[in-house]
Amino acid sequence: MAHTAHTGHTGHTAHGGHGAHAGLGALSATWAVPALLAVVYGVWAAANHRDGGPITGGNVLLGVLSALAFAGLYVALRAAAPALPRELRAAAWALFAGVSLGFLCGLTDASVLRTAVTAAVVAAAVFAAAFYRYYTRE
Repeated sequence: MAHTAHTGHTGHTAHGGHGAHAGLGALSATWAVPALLAVVYGVWAAANHRDGGPITGGNVLLGVLSALAFAGLYVALRAAAPALPRELRAAAWALFAGVSLGFLCGLTDASVLRTAVTAAVVAAAVFAAAFYRYYTRE
């Protein structure tokens, strides 16, 4: 059975949130996404660095520092990107994605050429997708 949200005299929907929960969606989008991505990135970097060996303090430190750097750059880019024109915004996200994945690939035993090609392919794909999205929605 389908239900519709009640819109009282305030104009808010029943699921729009009031009081303490009003900004919960914005808060989770602002901090939960970068935190989750940073944790995944840090674990991935640490795992690539240890290459199947034992977990050491150096691996943990690399993972934590990588996660902090990733989160900081992600939040900074997310804050600065809306002010950029669509071409530069797409290029900034492409650069971020290419460098991020290139760093992860560089922590493995892959050659410098393979790392560079992987980063370039990812950056090109992200640029194409981001530019298409910005071009068609603005």
